[in-house]
Amino acid sequence: SPAFVSKRVSLLEQTLNVHLLHRTTRRVAITEEGERIYEWGLGILQDVDQMMDELSDVRQVPQGTLRIISSFGFGRRVVAPALSELARRYPQLEIRFDVADRLVDLANEGVDLDIRVGDDIAPNLIARQLASNHRILCASPAFVARYPRPKQLSDLAALPCLVIKERDRPFGVWQLRDDKEGEHAIKVTGPLSSNHGEIVHQWCLEGQGIALRSWWDVRENIASGNLVQLLPEYYQPANIWAVYVSRLATSAKIRTTVEFLRHYFQQRFPPRNGEEK
Repeated sequence: SPAFVSKRVSLLEQTLNVHLLHRTTRRVAITEEGERIYEWGLGILQDVDQMMDELSDVRQVPQGTLRIISSFGFGRRVVAPALSELARRYPQLEIRFDVADRLVDLANEGVDLDIRVGDDIAPNLIARQLASNHRILCASPAFVARYPRPKQLSDLAALPCLVIKERDRPFGVWQLRDDKEGEHAIKVTGPLSSNHGEIVHQWCLEGQGIALRSWWDVRENIASGNLVQLLPEYYQPANIWAVYVSRLATSAKIRTTVEFLRHYFQQRFPPRNGEEK
């Protein structure tokens, strides 16, 4: 409870003879000393985690706390069921799973593993590809009947598009690729935009505009005819990755989790028609 936490913080302040928090009637803010002690405490917890990892490696059983993050829609629909299966297989793991619409600082925010869609990954991070994926242009049959069907990328500028703020892409600019001419960037606009992929997906089904969505997200709608692929020669690479900091490269629980997720995703998301797009 807040009262318990406040009491423990006050006790720690008395023990260390420092102020950890600035307190007013309206807000509480961490002090410089509080920031330093937080960093030391985080380091201690990371050392404990590493110790548990090394013990797990000896025992061949992954255990300890595993902090994982992913994006909203992919996290809910895909990662969460995978982690449920992971927890059943390795009950000694304590999995803490969060979703967010931003790229997190893995080291500073204490996150062990980021399961992400998209190929823009910082070079200081370790990335293991879990499955192949790409984004495609699509719309509902009702939209296609109501608006001219685009014949080239430049036609998109005159059509209503459903823009989503992806974690790894600039807002309102669709960067697409074809196998003949390479990369293309097209500025798109529309009356509706969101930071949540499932909302954009629903708007697309309702005929509100053209969407750029992951193949894993729309493949069933394409197969059923509820959505139609547009300009099929264009796509955006957006593979599925497990990303973590270099200090976790030898972690038994990371290694086990990544291998489990790679097998899990590749069984459920094979490349379309054998392609690696």
